[in-house]
Amino acid sequence: MRKPKCPYFALPDTGFRGKCGGCATQHLEYELQLENKKNRAMHATGFDDVQIFFDNEWFYRNRMDMVFTEEGIGFRQKKSWRWRIDIKECSISNHRLNELIKEIRDEFSDVDDFDPKEHTGTYRYAVIRTPQNDSSISFVLNKDSSKCREAVEKIKGFARKTSANNILITYMPAKTDMSYGEEFIVIKGSDMLEEELMGRKFHYSAQGFFQNNHTMAEKMHEYVHEKLETLSSKLEKTHKYGIHLLDLYGGVGTFGIINAELFKTVKIVESFEGCVVAAKANIERNKTDNVEAICMDAVQLKKLTFSSPLYVVIDPPRSGMHPKTIEQLIKIKPEVIIYISCNIKQLEKDIPKFKKHYKLKSVAVFDLFPQTNHMETVVELIVKN
Repeated sequence: MRKPKCPYFALPDTGFRGKCGGCATQHLEYELQLENKKNRAMHATGFDDVQIFFDNEWFYRNRMDMVFTEEGIGFRQKKSWRWRIDIKECSISNHRLNELIKEIRDEFSDVDDFDPKEHTGTYRYAVIRTPQNDSSISFVLNKDSSKCREAVEKIKGFARKTSANNILITYMPAKTDMSYGEEFIVIKGSDMLEEELMGRKFHYSAQGFFQNNHTMAEKMHEYVHEKLETLSSKLEKTHKYGIHLLDLYGGVGTFGIINAELFKTVKIVESFEGCVVAAKANIERNKTDNVEAICMDAVQLKKLTFSSPLYVVIDPPRSGMHPKTIEQLIKIKPEVIIYISCNIKQLEKDIPKFKKHYKLKSVAVFDLFPQTNHMETVVELIVKN
């Protein structure tokens, strides 16, 4: 056991008396954290030869959803949905994000913060995002508060002096505990952010999903690209008309666009319309003419037709895949499935559903979330002949 880097770190029944509800494993040496995650992936998949990839264990995150407190901003206390703890610096947030935390604290140290039990107060969240060459802050306000107009004016004043490129205000009902929503206004800059992965540029919503650890996300994309490149080069020798790719739960199109050069056609399927709009713009931006983005729930795959041979990249949410989606995939019978999972418990439930028709060829863990129990796992499945 080691001394945690962060003074706010909390671990019940130990000498670490902080109260932050964020990190869970700062008391463990990083080598042990990695070993634990590797072992967890081995247990979940039944595969012994698991690779593990990692980078910096501190100051890596480029997104934080922070709650307003009586003193400024911070996080919820451990094992408490109501009580909040004030934070001056976060040891797993990147340095740019910590700069913006200070700017917000200096300006909003004494505001009408929201009480989640009483559903009163105005300021709820500050959603801070700091990708490589961009930055945004979304102030989430209680739309039922009578002080919203006053808050808007204060945020406008802050927007004129902050170093953040983009400032948004998002309105959420008092009894809805979310840090993003469709009802928002742009005070400064844009509601879109830009990120670069493997030389491709992607625009995405400041309120939407994008991986929060750039360095490790790029390593994961490089790994998947190498897998697909190796597999497709072997298959092309016997399929002169080309191979096709389905990017399922495709978001703003990262996997489909990055790997477009390896395939004759690429279909990106995503259920959230805002992501599909961004994906179509990213397709044009990156000049990947063989890619199309389709707004559709994954359970409706039977409505589409696919050419063969087909490869599939799956990157579902934490809830995993609906059983009907898995059934449809097995009927489609792609040659290769690359399953990227952010929820090892769900992956453990899903993998057995493929084993009758697919063999497990490789498993890799990517530690996008040091000091926590979360990780990304990439599983390579090859169809059985």
